Formats: sequence, structure tokens, C-alpha cells
Amino acid sequence: RLNADNARFLLLAVLIVLYMLCGAAVFSAIELPTEREAKERWEERLENFTQRHNLSRAELRDFLREYEEASVAGIRVDDIRPRWDFTGAFYFVGTVVSTIGFGMTTPATVGGKIFLIFYGLIGCAGTILFFNLFLERLITVIAYVMKSCHERQLRRKGVLPHDGRRGSGTSEVDSLAGWKPSVYYVMLILCVASLIISCCASAMYTPIEGWSYFDSLYFCFVAFSTIGFGDLVSSQNTQYESQGLYRFGNFVFILMGVCCIYSLFNVISIVIKQSINWILKKLDCRCCHRCQRKLFRSRRNVVMPGNVRSQRNISIETDVVNESDTDGRRLSGEMISMKDFLASNKVSLAIMQKQLSETANGYPRQMSTNSKQNGFSGGVGALAIMNNRLAETSVDR
Repeated sequence: RLNADNARFLLLAVLIVLYMLCGAAVFSAIELPTEREAKERWEERLENFTQRHNLSRAELRDFLREYEEASVAGIRVDDIRPRWDFTGAFYFVGTVVSTIGFGMTTPATVGGKIFLIFYGLIGCAGTILFFNLFLERLITVIAYVMKSCHERQLRRKGVLPHDGRRGSGTSEVDSLAGWKPSVYYVMLILCVASLIISCCASAMYTPIEGWSYFDSLYFCFVAFSTIGFGDLVSSQNTQYESQGLYRFGNFVFILMGVCCIYSLFNVISIVIKQSINWILKKLDCRCCHRCQRKLFRSRRNVVMPGNVRSQRNISIETDVVNESDTDGRRLSGEMISMKDFLASNKVSLAIMQKQLSETANGYPRQMSTNSKQNGFSGGVGALAIMNNRLAETSVDR
């Protein structure tokens, strides 16, 4: 029988494949007719041009292929600023280390390509570390604000004294020590922050770049999510009004947008995992009920119904220890504890869960012996997984 981790992995893989198939079907239905119309119009213009200038289509196609190569190298019909001046190169390395990679500027020399491999290896790792540390501090601020609002509500109800001291006589005050912000509230806050940044950035791009407001929003999502198609790229014209101020604003908006969207993706991944756990739990319950019925029918003279139930309760607790000891809290929308993630598969966002809990409770973060040995405490994302693996290796040795 597959354990919970493998079952979760397989279910997620199947859901991602189905999600990709549905997306491919939708995009193909929407974009394919437009592509065919554009190809027909191009073929018609190409035919008219060859007849008007008495050229063979083979010669014209060869010329167009040469222009495509020049376009890749940065040559355009209209005058644009050089791609590899200092400001253009700085913009390029920004897209490299942030993993956006628009593709409108790429190294053409062998030396540049070799340097990019080593430069991107260190730069991308450092930027991911920055995003992880940013996410930790952002979650800390959100948890502190939500905890303050929760305590203020309790003071209005008269449960907490106004001097901030917590009594020990009421259950409300006792429960405040274990209070945790809901992951859905955190996700909502990050969604609102990302939307505000995108709207403000679009308001800047629309008049300066000459895009429509919808195209600006589209660019913001593609850039902030580090997808980076390259069909729309900011700061590529030769001259801008207040050029220095615009490039600075462009840098700030992209940095803030990438940080917020990265944090939002991490929180959404928690919700997705909760949904997968809920699906697996439902499937496991149905399978177990069927097994119980078969077992009871085959041994109805030996095993009493009450005994079957008690045995199933024990197995549920055993499974829950591997998955979560608080499934009720997990389904209610509250944040998952550090113990849940470490017991299942040491998913990266466990550290964020732990920090949320400790910040809400007002307890200082405690570093384990293993975390002190490897030089990092906490961490989010790939860094947390790496630290956990290094800690396990050091313990094994």
C-alpha cells in the first residue's frame, strides 16, 4: 500500500496533468483561429509583394530569415536603445537573477553564454534566498497584525483587561495562547497586496509605454509571476519622459510584485495541499468502509460491530499521526502546525507555519541543535528542505 506522501504526490501529479490538458484545450480553442487568420493575411501580403516587385518567393523568404536572425541579435526597423549598454545589461541581469527571463535580450557570444551559466547559478540561488527571507518577515508582520486585531476584539468583549495582561480564569484567554491566523486570511491579504501593486504599476505603464490598461495588467502578472513571455517588455524605448525616475519606479514595482506573488504562490500551495489531504482522507474513508464491510461479513460470527469501529478508530489515529493530528483544525481553515508538515514530508512551508504560530502566541523562536549546526534557523521554500536534509544527514553521521 502506498503511504500518504506517495499518494499525495501521485494525486497532485494527476491533477497537474489534468489541469495542463484543460488549459491546453482552452488556449488552443481561443488562440488557434486568430493564428490561422494572421497566417492567411501574411501569405496574401507576401504574394502581393512578390508580384509587385517581381521577386521570387524563395529569395524573399531568404531575406526574411536573415532579418529574423538580425532581430534576435537586437536589430530592429525602428530605432531603439542599445540592448547591451549598462542600463540594458543591468535590466538583463535583473531578469536573470529573478528568473523572469523575458527573452528579448540574450547573450550571443560563447563567452557571454558561459558567464551566464555561472552567474545565473549564484544569482538565482541568492535571489531565491532573498525571497524566502522576505516571505518569513512578511508572514511575521501579517501574523502580528492579525494577532493584535484579535486581542483588540477580545478587549472590546471584556475578555482581556485593557492593560494587556492575560488572566487565567476564562477559557477565552486560555485559548488565546493557542490562537493561529487562518491561512485563508493570509492568502486574502496577499491577494489584495498583489492586486494593489499591479494596479498601481499598470497606471504607470499605460501612459508611458503606450499600452492599454489591460495589457499593462497582463504584463504585471507575467512579470511578477516570473513567467516572462517577452511579448511585452517595459523600459525598451530609446527615450522616456523622466527616464531615470521611470526606470527606478519600474525596478521597484517589479521587485515588490515578484516578492508578493512569490509569497502568494507559497500560501496558495498550502491551500492546495489541504485540498489534496481532504480528498485523500475522503477516498481513504470510503475504502476503509468497504474493507470494514467485507471484514464484518466474512467474520460476522467472530467480530462484533463495536470492535470493528474501535479498530478503525485506532487505524485512523495512526494514519493521522503520519498526516496530521489536527484534521479538524485543518479543515476549518486554520494554519497547519509545524508538527503536521514535519510528520508528513517536511514540506518547505512548515517553517512559515511555525513562525506564524510563534508570532501569534508571542513566543520567541527557538533554534534546534541541528539548525544551529547548519548555520540557518527556519527558512522557507527550497532552503527549508535543504536545511532539513542537511540536519538529517548530520544526525545520521
